[in-house]
Amino acid sequence: MGNEEKQEKDIKAIMRNNLLERRNEAKIIRKIVAIIALIFILSAAGVGIGGYIYIKSALQPLDANNNKPIDIEVPIGSSSTSIGKLLEKQGIIKNGTIFKYYVKFNNISGFQAGNYAMTPSMTLEEISQTLQSGTLVREALFKITIPEGLNLAQIAESIAKQIDMTPEEITKQLDDPEYLQTLIEKYPDILTADMLNEQVMHPLEGYLFPATYPFYEEKPSLDFIINEMLKQTEKVIAKYTELIEEEQKSVHEVLTMASLIEKEATAKADRHMISSVFYNRIKSEMPLQTDPTVAYAHGKHLERTLYEHLEIDSPYNTYANKGLPPGPIANAGESSIEAALNPADSDYLYFLAEYGSGEVHYSKTLEEHNALKEKYITNKRNEAGES
Repeated sequence: MGNEEKQEKDIKAIMRNNLLERRNEAKIIRKIVAIIALIFILSAAGVGIGGYIYIKSALQPLDANNNKPIDIEVPIGSSSTSIGKLLEKQGIIKNGTIFKYYVKFNNISGFQAGNYAMTPSMTLEEISQTLQSGTLVREALFKITIPEGLNLAQIAESIAKQIDMTPEEITKQLDDPEYLQTLIEKYPDILTADMLNEQVMHPLEGYLFPATYPFYEEKPSLDFIINEMLKQTEKVIAKYTELIEEEQKSVHEVLTMASLIEKEATAKADRHMISSVFYNRIKSEMPLQTDPTVAYAHGKHLERTLYEHLEIDSPYNTYANKGLPPGPIANAGESSIEAALNPADSDYLYFLAEYGSGEVHYSKTLEEHNALKEKYITNKRNEAGES
């Protein structure tokens, strides 16, 4: 056999071996692919079965044997998504997303906001019916109503009627620096170091929002009550955060101005106009000269502010000091807070409330103001037989 024939034979042998190797590799690859495919199929089936089991369990009561009621507060305007998340977080249901789709697929709507007592033993159907009908809405054991314009001492009296603390004990706790620090850490968007100014009489003055607060336990703690009030203040202030920043004001300044407007406003007063007068006086470097601040400095209601009252040495005396007082003098309603941020466009520097009717009259000069005072206060008092 010649060299050429031998070489050709060797080449064919090599090619044959390579072909056999490639066939073997192909078989191995097909086996691997088949195994992987089988794994994927089994995994998918497992996931499908697992998912089915999970969804089925999520449609059942979370704990059929647990009938202990849990307080659930559903805010106004809540969607099925947010309600599902709330119920999951509070331990009423297993999965909020499944609740959302349950509601969607069953065309359930008309959920009512409110305070509910629900249990982990309730089915999704029972929960949905409850939210639609409100049949399990809890009745408040008592309510604390805080009207606009009350100061901290008056609020303490209202709270004291419902818990085992005196107004003095309540005020002492609310003025406690350590307690205040815990609240500042909890509500940094509304409570700041501004309220801790040593000239401020009561740091939480003006921060306890006026509203009616329902309570569902017989003797809630003072801390719980105060937190409910601060949460409401936080909600209201959140509406005006951007405007407060645009105006380069602090929450403390806004609530201080709002408290002055609240105390000066009558039922017939335009809060935006009163706001403009205060801002115009500050801009003109005139003292605000608002009587409610003098009464606050004296710590009592003054039926009439006399010259002797104006002599009090206090940073809250806006006859003796220019600008805003160190802090709020009362709690302001949202209308006064909004007016503090949106004063009317006016040139007025004075205003007064007419004796008897409460109608407010505005003027640009002291001369005009004195004339209005004579006409609407002095003469009206004389006509009523009051000196």
